[in-house]
Amino acid sequence: MSEEFGNNYVVLTDEDGNEVEFEHIDTVEVDGQTYLAFIPAELSVEDEAEVVILKIEEENGEEILVSVDDEDEADKIFDIVMQRVEDMYEEDPQ
Repeated sequence: MSEEFGNNYVVLTDEDGNEVEFEHIDTVEVDGQTYLAFIPAELSVEDEAEVVILKIEEENGEEILVSVDDEDEADKIFDIVMQRVEDMYEEDPQ
């Protein structure tokens, strides 16, 4: 993750105002746009991972994370992230 966003954990506020801690798992740049992928930090091994895709946008000169509302765009980034995660585990010599 880029240094400007700190460590691998971030607290995000959902649409209901609830704060949830997420772990950053990947950053992807596609067509000049930067996307970040997160999973819930409290994910247990048995749970199926909910992947949250956010993109970086500039607002008033500051970079902010915003949700990806376009389903096709979110699916495209999700597929890229999942392929990269799979590739990473395939390369792992364990």
